[in-house]
Amino acid sequence: MPILKNAAQAVLKKAIALAPDVLIPGGKPDPLIRHTGGLIGAPVSRIDGPLKVSGRATFAAEFPMAGMTYAALKYASIPRGRIVALDTAAAEAAPGVVLVMTYRNAPRLRPMPAFMTQQKAAGGDDVPVMQDDQIHWNGQPVALVLADTQEQADHAQSLIHVVYETGRDAVTSLAAAKAKGSEPGLFQGEPLKLAIQDAETMLAAAPHKIDVRYTTPRHNHNPIELHAATLAWQGDTLRIHDTVQAVAHEAWTLAQVFGIDEKHVHVTSPYVGGGFGSKTVWQHQVLAAAAAKLAQRPVRIVLSREGVFRIVGGRTLTEQRVALGARADGTLDALIHTGTVAMSPHNNMPEPFILPAKSAYASRSFLLDVETVRMNMTANTFMRAPGEAVGTFGLESGLDELAHAMGLDPIELRLRNEPEKDPTTGLPFSQRGIVEAWKAGRERFGWDARREPGARREGDWFVGMGCAAGTYPYYRMPGGAARITLTDKGRATVSIAAHEMGMGTSTAQTQIAAERLGLTMADVDFEYADSHLPGVVLAGGSQQTAAIGAAVMAAHHKLVVKLLRLAGDGSPLSGLASGEVGCRDGGLCALDDPDRFETYGALLARAGHDHVSVEAEAPPPLEIQHWSMHSHSALFCELRVHGVTGEIRVSRFLGSFDCGRIINAKTAASQFRGGIIMGLGLALMEETHFDERTGRVMNPSLADYHVPVHLDVPEIDIIWGDEADPHTPMGARGVGEIGITGVGAAVANAVFNATGRRVRDLPITLDKVMG
Repeated sequence: MPILKNAAQAVLKKAIALAPDVLIPGGKPDPLIRHTGGLIGAPVSRIDGPLKVSGRATFAAEFPMAGMTYAALKYASIPRGRIVALDTAAAEAAPGVVLVMTYRNAPRLRPMPAFMTQQKAAGGDDVPVMQDDQIHWNGQPVALVLADTQEQADHAQSLIHVVYETGRDAVTSLAAAKAKGSEPGLFQGEPLKLAIQDAETMLAAAPHKIDVRYTTPRHNHNPIELHAATLAWQGDTLRIHDTVQAVAHEAWTLAQVFGIDEKHVHVTSPYVGGGFGSKTVWQHQVLAAAAAKLAQRPVRIVLSREGVFRIVGGRTLTEQRVALGARADGTLDALIHTGTVAMSPHNNMPEPFILPAKSAYASRSFLLDVETVRMNMTANTFMRAPGEAVGTFGLESGLDELAHAMGLDPIELRLRNEPEKDPTTGLPFSQRGIVEAWKAGRERFGWDARREPGARREGDWFVGMGCAAGTYPYYRMPGGAARITLTDKGRATVSIAAHEMGMGTSTAQTQIAAERLGLTMADVDFEYADSHLPGVVLAGGSQQTAAIGAAVMAAHHKLVVKLLRLAGDGSPLSGLASGEVGCRDGGLCALDDPDRFETYGALLARAGHDHVSVEAEAPPPLEIQHWSMHSHSALFCELRVHGVTGEIRVSRFLGSFDCGRIINAKTAASQFRGGIIMGLGLALMEETHFDERTGRVMNPSLADYHVPVHLDVPEIDIIWGDEADPHTPMGARGVGEIGITGVGAAVANAVFNATGRRVRDLPITLDKVMG
């Protein structure tokens, strides 16, 4: 018996050593309170998987409501100006039409708070929603039709006749926008400009240098599930079933628009078929709610694929200058990454492409700058790894160009510029395993077989290998709060207004809660995606795992304190403090004596309770003030370029990742692969065609806007280090966006290695390889 007792005690102590936690209020380390069930890191299948594959998961456009009406939108066809004539008579007389809403009869609405202007603001832009005759972009909704069927609404919309007067001040070309002058970029309130030493002078003096221009085009969001909402006014309460990645933010934002208390806006979004930054609040939700108020009937609005292109923002274009100056040993004297992006006049979401350059490499001088110009277009927004996805294309292609010019292996050049601390802030890294990721990836991929550019040919195909690094910052946004309810039957419910967009959040958080509480996953329910639940958690910035985890840890700590107070003198746990107990087998035990154990059911029964519930908010994210915190990747691409046609086929891809502790090996690998596939689209095919004469998107469909399909995607190998970050909740950093970061450069660098032709403008199409 003493041997078993000592063994259990040793296991619990080892678990504490292996799983660092955030600080609780008061600054004392929160001891690990969990059993040793081995759930963290396990490849658990998604708990919502059976519901989705069997069709039992109810998405936003599938909720039934009595008396439903269906909405269709008519979009403006000029970039700037006003409506001078609007004829809706034919639409109003069409079969099944319930309402035609224009600026003439729409309810008076307040301006929509644009994203990042306030803590809960989630509007895609701050353009007045159907309040006047003004047109701000080509695609702006000018009318909404409600009808008894979707087909009737679509037909009636086509009968509306609009005459416009185009404004002389319309800006639809990048050249015209640049001629009007630029503004300094701001991202999340921080200037996108940084200068350390005199980088231009040091570049000029460097014995080895490159100074190159790169461009990336507009990209549009195309999640599988179209943007949709089913909603109704229930008395004074607006009830919305939406496809959104920010339920609490949407409730607050719509409350501002309609001038009501946010408690009277109830948003749920249990299943989201992809978001990637696009599923916040756009004009369609506001218009549907306004129309429902006028018609006094429920409304279902589903944007067509074209409609998503017309009113939902995407990634804006970038023009980037990358200039690197190096000494003979390859260490950098100068790192310059500057350029221009376009925005609309009605939002403030520049593409912050300089972010990777702030921390990726050591340099003796830096000049980083993003300038913004204004165009009349759909307001751009977050798109997977905003800034990093396209910024690494410039930076990592530049590193490859410098390595080639110096006759160095591109991996070796990167390793020679590995920083000991954050090169622009001076902060120590919380944990950084990119060197290990490079070494492991290099060996597994067989990098040593790489040859000089154009030297390897198999029949008509030139074969090349390329590599690139990726980096994505750790975020943990404030406002995370969670509730834990524990019953005398040994079941727990964790409740938080978080989101599941297909990345496995509900599964990973059930694992975390079960591990901490000493329960099986079957004994834990995870409630989420409801604005009436605690917390203000946004699914974005790869920060949800940390934000939810920190909130659950705070609630769990409070729960244990409460349980020990209820234990009483008759409990084997009597006299213990929260830092002296752990959770296992459906109960609490003493860390230094695991035989001092009591189940939750026995403890609650003695106290006369059938359940206990606590709610707590996570401490503020102070860790980011003390540490430089990033996920990293080392990416390897092998591809073939046809010598006659220029066709590019990616044949192998490897991602070697450093993201702290991996919570669920199966869902994390899926996230990594999904990001890489999206990166292949960025590299080879995705491009929004924008007509600079009219400001209109010309390829608003998946027939013309190309994304990768099965034949475009090779076998993707994924490996990672599993070293826990000691300064994050559960030791984990984000995995959702690091997958796409660096992929564009890895592909471009492989094209150069295969053909000797350097492509600096995405996407890499046949004409650019052959021209």
